[in-house]
Amino acid sequence: MPLSPDNPARPARAPRIKSAIEPRPVLPSPLGHPAYSQTMPCTPESARRARLLVSAACTAWGLPGIADAAALVVSELIGNSVRHSGSLLVRVLVSLPEPGRVRVAVVDKSRTRPTPRATDDSAEDGRGLVVIDALADRWGTDLRRWGKSVWVELCAKSEDER
Repeated sequence: MPLSPDNPARPARAPRIKSAIEPRPVLPSPLGHPAYSQTMPCTPESARRARLLVSAACTAWGLPGIADAAALVVSELIGNSVRHSGSLLVRVLVSLPEPGRVRVAVVDKSRTRPTPRATDDSAEDGRGLVVIDALADRWGTDLRRWGKSVWVELCAKSEDER
């Protein structure tokens, strides 16, 4: 084991390299509201990790009633990035812009806006944005110089709406 340069009696520790795919703690986002984010490979396997992140955030914020819908939405967003963006990595962001409202976003390097496609009942894909539109309170795309963020906002239903 190599020795520490400042203290030869103590073994040197390898520097800890923080992985880009480690979950980040709950911190205020730049807008001041709680948020989680995680960067992951742009592969179908990342949908599971994204669902876990979104479900954990919804549960932590006391919104387990929208966790399933938010998990389905993030799966569809990841699937769209995998199929259409050509990116190596995606970033998943989950935030609480106001009480009872969760915002889920997937960021990739493509600048192509997603557009809903007409599908027939026999098509196995192409329904992602239709599902998102049915579940979301609102959704959209923010173009960046280097790519885009596709976001979806979901609202918890009040007791009267259930």
